[in-house]
Amino acid sequence: MSNFCNLCPNRCGVDRKLNIGRCGAKEDIKIAKYYLHPYEEPIISGEKGSGTIFFTGCSLRCVFCQNYELSRNTRGKVITPLELSNIFKELEQKGATNINLVTPTHYIDKIIQAFEIYKPSIPIVYNTHSYETINGIEKISKYVDVFLPDLKFFSQFISKRYTGIENYFEIASEVIKLMMSLKPFKLENGVLKSGVIIRHLILPQCQKDSVKIVDWYAKNRKNGALISVMSQYTPFGDIKAFPELNRKITKMEYQTVIDALLNNEIDDCFIQETSSAKTIYIPKWDY
Repeated sequence: MSNFCNLCPNRCGVDRKLNIGRCGAKEDIKIAKYYLHPYEEPIISGEKGSGTIFFTGCSLRCVFCQNYELSRNTRGKVITPLELSNIFKELEQKGATNINLVTPTHYIDKIIQAFEIYKPSIPIVYNTHSYETINGIEKISKYVDVFLPDLKFFSQFISKRYTGIENYFEIASEVIKLMMSLKPFKLENGVLKSGVIIRHLILPQCQKDSVKIVDWYAKNRKNGALISVMSQYTPFGDIKAFPELNRKITKMEYQTVIDALLNNEIDDCFIQETSSAKTIYIPKWDY
């Protein structure tokens, strides 16, 4: 990594050996947990779980983040690329369905170093908020088999309100188009070996925005990419200034988005039940 970091669209240009940018991270890799995670989409988790590594820091920093302690980089353990490569090995030996990199954007160069040391034989999943650069995705795609991007917001107003970033959809939609062009969908024995699953979390009072996301997906999907509509929103993070976020979504909000899927004749997708909105699905951090 060059001294002046431009790994994400924020392009802070800071020297992360000395300072931090918007992501809150310095140069060294920092993680809060790695384990066999059973709560991804079934074709990601498989039988024994997805070998998930939670990186700390985040270049998007949603106010409602369920992994708030991580996204604000308030906890975690510093590791080297060699130690990360050993984590790959350990998870693979435990029978992980894949290696699942959660919020890896600001560590892309160090993660690539780890893959140069050891590249697992199981699929690599890049699990991201999608506020990425085209160059970054092209670089990491050489090592990645499955992209698991969020498409969080369509509205500039909503994205700015909850992240401070106005151009989220403009950036994320183009990045996801690139991902879909790079990784055609390939399923073997109920496990995703290659492809893209676009995740969207329904937020309170934002169902109309969610419908626009579904409509966009219906028009732009390619190479077998799937959408995963999530109803698991649980009040969390730093939402004191956002009273509308201090509740779970309603059945009516949920049904509005389901109707959008039906109206677009999308039946090959993942849909969560509203019972998924529980804090038990938030991991307990190890570091």
